Amino acid sequence: MVERSDRAPLLDWEEVPPAEKPDEAGDDSEKPPASPSSSRALGCSAPGFGWSTSPGGPKSVCIDTGGGGSALPATSITPAAPDAPLCPDTDDPPSDSTPEELSLESRMVKWEEKDQIVSVFVVAFNTRSGNMLEWCLPRDMDLDGVEFKAIASGSHRVSTDFIYFRKGSYFGLACFANMAVESVVERGARMKSVGILSPSYTLLYRYMSFLEHQVRLQLQAPGHYSPLEAFYEDKRALLPPGGERVVTVSPAHTWSTTLSHSMHPEMKITHPAGCMSQFTRFFGEQIMVIWKLALLRRRILIFSPPPVGVVCYRVYCCCCLANISIPGVGVAVPEFRPFFYVNVADISALENELAYVACTTEKIFEEKKDLYDVYVDNQNVKTYREGLKPLLRLSAADKDKYRRLTEQRQMLLYSQEVNGDSISSEEDLFILFFLEQNNRIFQTLSEVAGSPDPTLTHESVRAMGLDPHGDRLFLLHLLEIYGYDTLLLSDQLCCS
Repeated sequence: MVERSDRAPLLDWEEVPPAEKPDEAGDDSEKPPASPSSSRALGCSAPGFGWSTSPGGPKSVCIDTGGGGSALPATSITPAAPDAPLCPDTDDPPSDSTPEELSLESRMVKWEEKDQIVSVFVVAFNTRSGNMLEWCLPRDMDLDGVEFKAIASGSHRVSTDFIYFRKGSYFGLACFANMAVESVVERGARMKSVGILSPSYTLLYRYMSFLEHQVRLQLQAPGHYSPLEAFYEDKRALLPPGGERVVTVSPAHTWSTTLSHSMHPEMKITHPAGCMSQFTRFFGEQIMVIWKLALLRRRILIFSPPPVGVVCYRVYCCCCLANISIPGVGVAVPEFRPFFYVNVADISALENELAYVACTTEKIFEEKKDLYDVYVDNQNVKTYREGLKPLLRLSAADKDKYRRLTEQRQMLLYSQEVNGDSISSEEDLFILFFLEQNNRIFQTLSEVAGSPDPTLTHESVRAMGLDPHGDRLFLLHLLEIYGYDTLLLSDQLCCS
C-alpha cells in the first residue's frame, strides 16, 4: 500500500474511513470492490498526455520489441513545462540516480504532487429548471456550464456514475448519484453531483471516494456543505493573482516518465486497474485502427450512453496509444488533447481544436461531421473523411501486431499464474507495446532521413513494423504530419 503523504491523519472533511477499507456499507455494494488509488484513477503517467511528475529526470530504458527487432530506447525527453504540476524539488532524487540507488518503496512514497483544487461544487437536477449549480466555492468562480458536465445527458437512467471533463483551462471530476424519493415535487427521484476542478487531472482520483460519499450525503441531507468547505480550505490551490487561469499541462512530447517495471511506481497508483486491457479486449483488432488514427492526431469522438466513467477511460486509453518518447519527435504536431466528456455546450470549443479525443452521450454529435474526423459508436469505428476511410481497413501488419499483443498477454497471464509474477501487469504490457511500436517507427524514419539516400524502401517500412503495401497511405499521412518532407518513397511502395 502506497503511503499517501499528502493526507493529514485527521481532516475535518474526512468523515468516512479511507476507501481502502473493503467493508464500506451503503450504495457501494453495487460496485466492484476498488480503491480510487488503483482502479478509478486517471493519472500523470498516461503516456501520450505528457503531464508527468515522474521523479529522477530523464532516463532511458530499453524495451524488447517482442517481434524479432532490436530493443529500442524509450528515452524520456525534455522535462515538463515550468507551469506543470511537479513534485517538490526536495523530494526528487538526483537526475543521475540509478534504479539500484533507491528502493521501489521509497520511490513510490517520494512521488508526490501538490494539491491544486481550485473549486468544489454541488450540482442538482431541478424538475422545473433542469440542471442547476446549487453551491460552490469560491463564490466568484466561473462555473458556467459545469452543471451540464457534472450531470451528463441521460444520467437519469443510472444510479451512480463518475465523470471526467474539462472546464476552460481546468480538469474536473464529478460523482453523480440518483436516489428514489417519495416526493411529488421531485417526481420520485433526487439527482445530484458533487465535483472538483484542478489545473491537472492527475490528482483527481485521490478524492473519488470523498466525492462519492459527499454526493450521497447531499441526497440524504441536502444543504450540508461543511465537509465540502473544510475540504476546499485544506486543498485549495494558490492561483495566479488577477491573471487568466493557466492550464498546467505540457505537450505530449515532454513526457518524462521512465518506463520500467521497477521505475514507474506512479503508473501503478494512478491509472485505472484493467483500463488498457479492457480497452483492448473491447475493440479487439480495431485497436490497431484507433492506434493509427491517434498517432495521426485525428479528432476522435466516442459515443456511448451512460454510464460515462468507463467511456472517460477509453478517452484516456486513446491518448496512451499515441505516446512517443524519442527526443525532438512530434514537437511541431498538434497536441493530442483529452477533453473527456463533452456536450453541446462544448461545440464552439471543439471547433477550434486541431487534435483531440473526447466522449459524449449526446447522439446529435454524429450529425456535426465538421467537429470530428473519427466517430466511434460502441465498437464501430467510422469516418466521413474520404482520405481516412482506407485507414479503417486492417493491414497484414496490423493483424500480426494484434496477434503478437495477444500472445504476449497470454504469456504474461501464464507467468502470473504459474510463477506468481506480481510485478508485471497487463497495463504495463499494453502501454509499453504501443510506446515501443511508435518509437520503432520514428527511430527508423530518423535514421533514413539522416542517411545519404533518404528513401523509404520495403525493408525500412518493414523495420517499422508496417506493411509496405497496406500501410502506404498511413505512412504518407505520417510523413506529412510529422514533417518528414525530405524523405522519398521508393517506387516499389505502390498500391497492390
